[in-house]
Amino acid sequence: MKISVPATSANLGPGFDTLGLAISLHNQVIIKPSKFHSVSLRGEGSNNPVLKDNNMFIAIFNDFYHNLSHKKRHFRFEFYNEIPLSRGLGSSSAVIVSAIASAYAIEGIELEKEKLLNLALAYENHPDNITPAVMGGFNVATVQDNEVSYIRKDMPKSLKAIVVIPNRPMSTQLSRKSLPYKYSKEDAIFNISHSSLLAAAFISQDWEMLRIASLDKFHQKYRMKQMPELFDVQKTSLKNGSLMSTLSGSGSTLFSLAYNADAQRIEKELKKKYPHFRVLTKDFDNHGVIVEN
Repeated sequence: MKISVPATSANLGPGFDTLGLAISLHNQVIIKPSKFHSVSLRGEGSNNPVLKDNNMFIAIFNDFYHNLSHKKRHFRFEFYNEIPLSRGLGSSSAVIVSAIASAYAIEGIELEKEKLLNLALAYENHPDNITPAVMGGFNVATVQDNEVSYIRKDMPKSLKAIVVIPNRPMSTQLSRKSLPYKYSKEDAIFNISHSSLLAAAFISQDWEMLRIASLDKFHQKYRMKQMPELFDVQKTSLKNGSLMSTLSGSGSTLFSLAYNADAQRIEKELKKKYPHFRVLTKDFDNHGVIVEN
């Protein structure tokens, strides 16, 4: 069987731990019966031998598979990774979601996406990443009583995602430590209003509103100080026509959203100015996790 999960961009500026969307960069794993356990890894992370021996996917898969089947079987796992590691594009969420989904699929047990989402919550307690990974599209999500409540919306084909992927990561743990312990009432109101406006803009498809709605005072400026050139990347993207430009997750990737007609020009300018960073233009993913037998 083959399991595919998209990359995600979370927070989207003011929607801290709440807003996220799925991008057409995918991690895939093919699982085959085998006489002995084996792992192959291609793409992102393939030059890191530790990932073969200390593989989060296999640890989670084994936990669920043994609980579901009470059998001991061997498999060959073939990983094809497009999602960069530790760059704020949801690589951990993709691993968690695909591992749980595949354990159920191997046993032939139907798993509704809502249940998958809540099982994944035990490993990733921020719903802004796991929800678009499971559901695809744009998502507003929150956690109440250990369950995810969400509203999703398909992303149109008239828009593109442009991601600028730096040549070094930003630690999520250190990134969280850089945030203030307290926020002023004014900053809280600023983010509530902008996050609400951003969600409304996506749902109503008022794309011109994104330039204002995507502004943030909670986390971006604190995190981006770890990599100051990201401020200039953001300015360059917006100056050349992006509808919004935000730190993806906790970084270090910068996510921009643009009309199809503008995407190629924006990508060209970013590549010219930041040759040491990767710049990719991608469609949005409206499917989320896919399991094919």
